[in-house]
Amino acid sequence: MTAKTVGFVGLGLMGFPMAANLLANGWEVTAWNRSAGALAELEKLDGKRSESVAGLRDQAVIIFMLPDLSYIQDAAAPLLDSWRLEAPLPGTTLVVMSSVSPTAVQDFGRTVHSASGGNAVVVDAPVSGGTKGAQDGTLAIMVGAGEEHFQRLLPVLRAMGTTVRRMGDLGAGSLAKACNQLIVGTTTAALAEAAELAERSGMDVSSLFDVLAGGLAGSRVLEIVGPRLAAKDYAPTGPAKFMHKDLTFVLESAEAAGTAVPMATAGVELYRELIDQGLGDQDLAVVRQAIANLSHSAPSPLN
Repeated sequence: MTAKTVGFVGLGLMGFPMAANLLANGWEVTAWNRSAGALAELEKLDGKRSESVAGLRDQAVIIFMLPDLSYIQDAAAPLLDSWRLEAPLPGTTLVVMSSVSPTAVQDFGRTVHSASGGNAVVVDAPVSGGTKGAQDGTLAIMVGAGEEHFQRLLPVLRAMGTTVRRMGDLGAGSLAKACNQLIVGTTTAALAEAAELAERSGMDVSSLFDVLAGGLAGSRVLEIVGPRLAAKDYAPTGPAKFMHKDLTFVLESAEAAGTAVPMATAGVELYRELIDQGLGDQDLAVVRQAIANLSHSAPSPLN
């Protein structure tokens, strides 16, 4: 890349700090967001605003950080219409950093390739690390791209993450993220079950998690989500409902690969229950409340 300029679409809980880190690392960021408030805040950091997604058409790299691929497809539609009228420069790269379906993002790649006259490519580069990782610039970024496109994007991605890996061609990044979510979603659910079992038996959950952290059960999930589970702090750092979406991608990928995924199957059912209980907009840790709501017997403290 000859110029340190980036287009950015989606300044939410994750997108805003990611864009802010690009600015802090010397990149010129021109952004579009549905609500104007986040754009105004980005301008305070010397970011620029675009009045439309199509207004980003001449950016060499355009990053999308929206809740799901359907949102990205809707937002990108005017951009693709613009490219159909006049193709972008060769090598233009549209980077999907959201958690999306591995197969659907490949279809999207073909759509973008056609609309751009073969001049633009899609790279999937979902992230892990939550809002703290986004704020600190320490995200793990899983990339699905050809080697040439990966190398061109490395300077951009390293401005937002400390672990950046090419996992394969388009779709491989999203598959890696699905595997990540399988571990995060089911581990969080297991910790929530342990918390409810311990508390209903008269045990202090924080003490339990402290001792678990020192043994084989210790994990980054316990370190980060454990305190929220123990405190029943469900203020959103990311909506729990998205875990259901992500685990459905695991099932989709497992079916294609002929792989049994009993934990993911159970997870999909649990997070569907969480959404049905009206808890989907709260933090992932709210899975503890969903489990509590399924628990019928009264607590019986240990003697």
